[in-house]
Amino acid sequence: MKGKMAQTIALATFALAIVLGAARQAQTQDQKNPYPSMAALEQYMMAREAEIAMARSAAPESISRDAEVMILGRHGYETAVKGKNGFVCVVERSWTAGIDEPDFWNPKLRGPLCLNPPAARSYLPLTIKKTELVLAGRSKAEMFESIKDGLDKKELPTLEPGAMCYMLSKQGYLNDRAGHWHPHLMFFVPQTDAVTWGANLPGSPMLASEDPQDRLTVFMVQVSKWSDGTNETADAH
Repeated sequence: MKGKMAQTIALATFALAIVLGAARQAQTQDQKNPYPSMAALEQYMMAREAEIAMARSAAPESISRDAEVMILGRHGYETAVKGKNGFVCVVERSWTAGIDEPDFWNPKLRGPLCLNPPAARSYLPLTIKKTELVLAGRSKAEMFESIKDGLDKKELPTLEPGAMCYMLSKQGYLNDRAGHWHPHLMFFVPQTDAVTWGANLPGSPMLASEDPQDRLTVFMVQVSKWSDGTNETADAH
């Protein structure tokens, strides 16, 4: 009897160790990949007027008041406000991030940006296409493969010279690491060596990020004021 009880206790202890080990492993995996798949669409959506206001907050009012504004619908981006100056303001969602970014499906992510005319013509189509594919139910891998095919076949435009955007919104949330980060300008160029721009070097005000899937390099320059003209403060991010 005692032998059977000891055996039962040993088996129970072993089973508990397996369960706890699996739980720890799952927790570690969750920490590495907290957003493994797309959340419910409603979590990425915003109220119409709130999204328009957030999109416009990406740039100074002198620019955004005459810009076109696009908002996220259930099947993709749609024009909410017609523009006059060639700029387009939009709030990007998480699936515009790089393929290996842990925030790729983060439903909290909101990236307000106001694109100048060259960027509206040559960068924005990437965001629009990615969004259409994702909302049509394509997987991350399928979405990037479709973008690759579109670039290869020239169905998606190559970047125009001078493509840039404003990201000066206090309201954005860029990822779980940086929150809404600093007000900054972004410049889009075909893939290039960041060092030739002096980016990512000690003391340089310019940062660079490579985006091989979209075949571009993004340069970022921090500025001191938000779009409403107020100064950034140390505790603002």
